Amino acid sequence: MKILNGPDALEAAVGTHLGYSDWVEIDQERIDRFAEATGDDQWIHVDPERAAAGPFGSTIAHGYLTLSLIPMLSWQVYKIEGSTMGVNYGSNKVRFPSPVPVGSRVRAGVEIISATRTGAGVQVVNRVTVEREGGDKPACVAETVSVVAF
Repeated sequence: MKILNGPDALEAAVGTHLGYSDWVEIDQERIDRFAEATGDDQWIHVDPERAAAGPFGSTIAHGYLTLSLIPMLSWQVYKIEGSTMGVNYGSNKVRFPSPVPVGSRVRAGVEIISATRTGAGVQVVNRVTVEREGGDKPACVAETVSVVAF
């Protein structure tokens, strides 16, 4: 895990790939719980029998499930020392280039794109690439925006 100490370290890390998270398995229970929480119970996610005959050969994770893992995965990559809090400010761009079939393992790579001081702290934009083990394209690429207070 990379440790960044304060606003100066955040600014110095712009353009740096900070590393990778651990691998996380996407099992059917996680997919089903996400479907229940969001109300998105489309058959490609929650009906293994029907999905086996569908375009992906099995159920797949929701794109937004993959996106929702980014905070957990990013916290495994780096930590900001000296901050009093951090809040999610949103995303600039999110894409899902390939599906995540049930049973897949994913991990995230994190690169800091920008760190801009504001009255509230430092606005940090990260490019997070979620890759699927054995996949030829990323499962998700997102520019996430956070505000870190010091």
